[in-house]
Amino acid sequence: MFDTNKQNVSFLQQALQHSDDLLVREITRDGNAGVLVYIESLTDASQLEKHVLDPLSQSNPTELSTLFTTIQAKESIDLQQGIKSLLNGYTLYFEDGIRRFYLLETPSHYERSITEPENESIIRGTHNGFIESLSVNLHLIRKQVNSPELTVRYYELGKTTTRKAAVIYMHNQAEEEVVRKVISRIQRITLDHIMFTGFVQEMIEDNPYSLFPQHLMTERPDHTNAYLMNGHVAIMLDGDPTALILPVSFFAFYKTPDDYNNRWMVASFTRLTRMLSFILAFQLPAIYIATVSFHSSILPLKLFFTVQGSLTRVPFPPLIEALLLELIFELLREAGLRLPSRVGQTIGIVGGLVIGDAIVKAGLVSYPMIIVVALTAISSFLIPSYEMGSAVRLLRFPLMIAASLFGFLGISFGLAILFMHLCKLESYGKPYFEPLAPLTLKGWKDTFVRFPVWTLRQKTKRSNTRRE
Repeated sequence: MFDTNKQNVSFLQQALQHSDDLLVREITRDGNAGVLVYIESLTDASQLEKHVLDPLSQSNPTELSTLFTTIQAKESIDLQQGIKSLLNGYTLYFEDGIRRFYLLETPSHYERSITEPENESIIRGTHNGFIESLSVNLHLIRKQVNSPELTVRYYELGKTTTRKAAVIYMHNQAEEEVVRKVISRIQRITLDHIMFTGFVQEMIEDNPYSLFPQHLMTERPDHTNAYLMNGHVAIMLDGDPTALILPVSFFAFYKTPDDYNNRWMVASFTRLTRMLSFILAFQLPAIYIATVSFHSSILPLKLFFTVQGSLTRVPFPPLIEALLLELIFELLREAGLRLPSRVGQTIGIVGGLVIGDAIVKAGLVSYPMIIVVALTAISSFLIPSYEMGSAVRLLRFPLMIAASLFGFLGISFGLAILFMHLCKLESYGKPYFEPLAPLTLKGWKDTFVRFPVWTLRQKTKRSNTRRE
């Protein structure tokens, strides 16, 4: 800190590139010259007027240490700390003759209301979701997990622009080794700026070159709390409404909160349906291509003539048919996501009907291929996790190529390589494909089906095989 207010203000202005929203306000208190420095776009004008300007304008001589009683005030002599505080909405007060300045908490708050996440809607259960404020998100978690064992650790990420991150876990449930690995990897992040949780995800995951996501992303407090209570760790970033859950297994991406709000028989049926959708989503086009290209003799006679009659008008091999239709579906899907919701739904329905009918009448693809690709698209939409759904959509392309070259043999080799990759993959030292590899029978109670709740009370050996 410099000796005069003018030098201090000049230093701050230079550090903030003389930004136009950096305001300097001169004040005289008890005959002493004072200066208020704040960033207009980050400061709440009403708080500044009520809790700072009004106390400073009173005529009674008062010590500065007792003047600011209605807001949080800190003393400091470090101007670098003052710059960081300015960027967080604080107001700095300097006064001649005092070898320190005050950090006054006056940040503005513009927060959206707590609503249910659009991409994770459920039928039964709580209908609220995270927002962009880390403090509000932690409040939502603590409201449901009312336990002194819930632990939060704060970290500052980014060199140029800092963002606050929170590592959340249950002290009596989470494994110490997992928590240590998470904290160690977060502390090693050296990016200049962290904008989204996706940055953190790529920097700390075990195998960044794998198509399969190794963190579960959710915007639901109840979903997050269920994992915390079962020994998992959550990472949240200020300014992002997404929580990263770890470690997770492959089967965690096919579970939803509705599985535990419905009765166990209904939940088991719906979960089996989702698991079936995984098989259809990336194997059905490959199986169709292999069948019509190499193994058409396995079809019933009537079905064989139906399929062959449809294929005679198509000038392309089945692989080109499938790739063309898959590309069209991906274009329609992306257009539906980027356009406003009402227009997006119209584009998806009208585009699918018009283009699908026109492309068949033009003889570019066959009716059976339309059915196969449509079933594939619907199956991919059944996957609760967007990240896993995206991975499955990408996986079907190399499998389709293998099927067009080697038939069922190519599919077998492709599935073998995929299975070996899943068996080898780990999430923070935990097997990614558990309870299948390694085989743990207790974990099957809540994997393909969900057993009744009273049978799930006993903890299993590994945290990521319990309810996720």
